[in-house]
Amino acid sequence: MTPFTVVIVEDEQLIREEILQSTPWERIGLQVVGSAADGIEGERIIRETEPDIVITDIRLPGQDGLEMLRTCAVEHAIILSGHSDFTYMRTAIKLGVFDYLRKPFDDEELEQTLISLVEALRQEEDEIASLGNTRTDGNRIELPVKVSNHIVDHAIRIIAHQYAKPIGLQETATHLNISEGHLSRLFKEHTGINFLQYLNAWRVNRALELLDDPRMNITMVCTRCGFPTPGYFTKVFRRFIGMTPTQYRTGTDSLT
Repeated sequence: MTPFTVVIVEDEQLIREEILQSTPWERIGLQVVGSAADGIEGERIIRETEPDIVITDIRLPGQDGLEMLRTCAVEHAIILSGHSDFTYMRTAIKLGVFDYLRKPFDDEELEQTLISLVEALRQEEDEIASLGNTRTDGNRIELPVKVSNHIVDHAIRIIAHQYAKPIGLQETATHLNISEGHLSRLFKEHTGINFLQYLNAWRVNRALELLDDPRMNITMVCTRCGFPTPGYFTKVFRRFIGMTPTQYRTGTDSLT
């Protein structure tokens, strides 16, 4: 089974080394692909490697961890912090952070958090695979566009009209004047998938249309469909379609 990738951003060298050396990465199903001591270098590595998980402190030299996560559009993150400031925690929750660990934390606490996150990622993979089985002859992913809930229907309409913009669960919930948690639960209950997966599937469907136009290069398709970076676009597209956008365009089935 392919391991999920991890980037660690922590300015305290002793803590960074402790995390790197004491965590049983391979046993959990993870692989560390980079580490950094500041937010600027962290952003560079995240953009370069497109990891599945980012473990980061909040207060970092150059750029704080939350701004780094926001800029890079990280899907899954674990926050490490010696501070219990509610503003930080609230922002972290809005960014979809999986967990918030207070320093000092022990090795077992981080390990258990990572195990739980890997389980959640495996579940997401299964859901995406199920979506992949609903593709039409044109490779489009079949998505519910109307369900028996007016809030979810409204959220779907927002995705349909705003998918090319940097929207997410937070912005949609604010527009609907409900909590993110409530929207998240309703959306999963009535569509069978979470909000981000639905949004990404919608964007992938639009990308499939644009890739048929030879005048559109991959970067242009990425931008038109609302993906934050070409690397992230390729990663998401491959999850849903089973090949990269370039391979799809050239008719290459190989994933090499």
